[in-house]
Amino acid sequence: MVTWRPIDSPGFTLVEVLVAMTIVAVALLAGLRVAAQGTRHVGELHTRLFATWVASDRLAEHRARGDWLPVGVRSGTRRQGEVELGWREQVSVTPNAAFRRIDVYVFVPAQPEHSLVHAVGFLVHPPQRRP
Repeated sequence: MVTWRPIDSPGFTLVEVLVAMTIVAVALLAGLRVAAQGTRHVGELHTRLFATWVASDRLAEHRARGDWLPVGVRSGTRRQGEVELGWREQVSVTPNAAFRRIDVYVFVPAQPEHSLVHAVGFLVHPPQRRP
């Protein structure tokens, strides 16, 4: 007759191995979810970076030209990288008559009510040239 006796060898039981594999699987799935969210956010950050460049370019362009813009709203589109972005400039007066405030809003043309970037700058009235 054959009798079974426990073996005192070091090792893991099948239940211990299954529990360990379950823990590893859950940890890997959590890591995969975080990576997927990061990938989604990279596209949005890419667009916001381009929007920041468009706003900065608009303000720098006015300063470089020495523009004295009339009070009001202007809008247009600008291509930055492979992204088409819309911009809207609101020019307003300031308490000092020698300055104008310019607010630049940059947005995706499909969603003009959702501004990606809002930049503020000031324009200085060019001095009058004397003959």
